[in-house]
Amino acid sequence: MDQPDVLPAATTRRARATIIAPSSGWQNLMREAVGLFELPALALAAGSLRNEPRGDGSAVMVLPGFGGDDLSTWPLRSYLRGLGYQVRGWGMGANRATVPESIDAVGEAVERRLQTTAGPVSLVGWSLGGYIAREVARDRPHAVRHVVTLGSPVIGGPKYTSIASLAPLQGWNLDEIEAEVERRKAVPLRVPTTAIYSRRDGVVAWQACVDPEQNAPIEHVEVDATHIGLGFNAQVYRLIARRLAR
Repeated sequence: MDQPDVLPAATTRRARATIIAPSSGWQNLMREAVGLFELPALALAAGSLRNEPRGDGSAVMVLPGFGGDDLSTWPLRSYLRGLGYQVRGWGMGANRATVPESIDAVGEAVERRLQTTAGPVSLVGWSLGGYIAREVARDRPHAVRHVVTLGSPVIGGPKYTSIASLAPLQGWNLDEIEAEVERRKAVPLRVPTTAIYSRRDGVVAWQACVDPEQNAPIEHVEVDATHIGLGFNAQVYRLIARRLAR
């Protein structure tokens, strides 16, 4: 599906009440595991993916999802590097959901890169990494060129995800986190953002990836992939290459 549907940000406060977090049961986990089969398909598409628009040598940082580290984003980083971008991982080990600290740390890293590159840095974030990327762009719009999120819960934080059941063990107050996510939106998001999501996502409710922020430069693009598969999906790679080349 080379031409995905682009949908407007139509989620409202009333619609939020209908968002249901994906199950954390074994059946859902098995469906998500199918996403690993995206890797062979990605290898088969390697030739055509090389024909996507070349990069201009600008800086790109790729952020992993919850529990993931830079190893999980190695295929995507390698692809973007091959297109001609200056690509780095986030370099902070596993993403363990210390979100405010991560936003500050990534923001500082972006500022340092800004001093050594010709222009602002593009941020590509998978799941929680995408939320962190957006908030860095919100706080430091002068330093960020473009944001791409992959299955990122921009509504409710972990509340509408399959890891919501971990809240008691992690000491999370889901209602407080959701309120903080909304509070941060008092500062408008001004950086162009591409939000990629899938209705087959078994980790993050797809509706939680569709942002209701008014007047924000956000393009929502639906693809067909599992949450795990978003990081290894050829269609997703094409979208990222084309958005970064704009």
